[in-house]
Amino acid sequence: MKIFEQWESEIRGYCRSFPTVFKSASNARQTDENGKSYIDFFAGAGVLNFGHNNERMKRALIEFIEADGVAHSLDMYTTAKRDFIEKFATTILEPRGMNHKMQFMGPTGTNAVEAALKLARRVTKRQHVVAFSHGFHGMTLGSLACTANDYFRQAAGVPLDHVVRLPFENAPGGGMECLAEHERALKDPSSGITPPAAYVLEVIQAEGGVNVASKAWLKEVQRIAHEHGALLIIDDIQVGCGRTGSYFSFDGMDLAPDIICLAKGIGGFGTPLAMNLIKPEHDQHWSPGEHTGTFRGQGFSFVSGREALTYFDDDKLMLEVKKNGDLIAAHLDELAKQYAGQGYAVRGKGMIQALDVVDGSKAKEMAAHCFENGLLLGPCGSGGRVLKVIPPLTIPEADLKEGLKILSEAIHSVMEAAA
Repeated sequence: MKIFEQWESEIRGYCRSFPTVFKSASNARQTDENGKSYIDFFAGAGVLNFGHNNERMKRALIEFIEADGVAHSLDMYTTAKRDFIEKFATTILEPRGMNHKMQFMGPTGTNAVEAALKLARRVTKRQHVVAFSHGFHGMTLGSLACTANDYFRQAAGVPLDHVVRLPFENAPGGGMECLAEHERALKDPSSGITPPAAYVLEVIQAEGGVNVASKAWLKEVQRIAHEHGALLIIDDIQVGCGRTGSYFSFDGMDLAPDIICLAKGIGGFGTPLAMNLIKPEHDQHWSPGEHTGTFRGQGFSFVSGREALTYFDDDKLMLEVKKNGDLIAAHLDELAKQYAGQGYAVRGKGMIQALDVVDGSKAKEMAAHCFENGLLLGPCGSGGRVLKVIPPLTIPEADLKEGLKILSEAIHSVMEAAA
């Protein structure tokens, strides 16, 4: 690892938690150059929903490359892009009665959020947006202004303006009364509070600690937004693309977001792709070429992303996600009961589940113990106190159970040492 320490920037982060050199990967396992195999409960922070080197996508990519398919096209028309758009429309949008336009800005989630914020301000002719405590929306300045984590915000070096922060539903001070108070201020001409351009939120705050919003609270945010002329932006970047047991995290909640931000898992294979779904009446506010990006025409991602969409031709994978999600949740619930006096809590939906162990230093020790014993898992939330479980959706049951066993042993080991 010396070459990385000598030449790579100090900004490196995840590699400090997983100090080895990985050489190969398949589905839910990675193998380092010494031949040690690791079960992956991290999945590229939600990018690898369909596993490492997914065989179906690999075959499609190899055929595409051998046929001299167009790898990069800016926003020109290509057969690969057409196939992806058509498949996304027929598989995801049309069955839901959605007619949203697809905007590709590439290559990552923060680019999707930036474009959404820009368009919301253009549509409403307002500047401020409302974002929520514990939310994570990206690292570039506009999306970073919406991100709540102070560690990330302090790296900006400039003021992060034009965002009003409200507490998320289950955060201190949050809930329905907080929204009612916020709306009372919007209606009071002497409150000094003016209607925003948009409300931007995650249905499940992944990096914020796997905080799950209720349908009632989300619908109330939407009602307030629309009654006061603001847009509702749902950031589904980490918890979309099947992670919760349906394609969108908000499926079945009677929500009609104006803009939906997607990235991470949408490219299928791990190649970069970011896309916003925009209601047509808002999309028409863009002028041609007004928002650009070099990697909008990512041919490899269109090919593998189209293949990923075939997993939603039937309910087979989503039923597996719900079953495995229940298995993970039950396992974490049992751990929480064993340490009931410590205040442990389980949160999640589908195959994003988490155990809040309250103490960030202990969570770090537990994650390190997992790594030593062949499991990749990352803490999140305030002070890194939450152990987040986000394996590939395609993980074999044997690997899932083995990984959960390693996690249990890590928690017991750290807690016994602290006793």
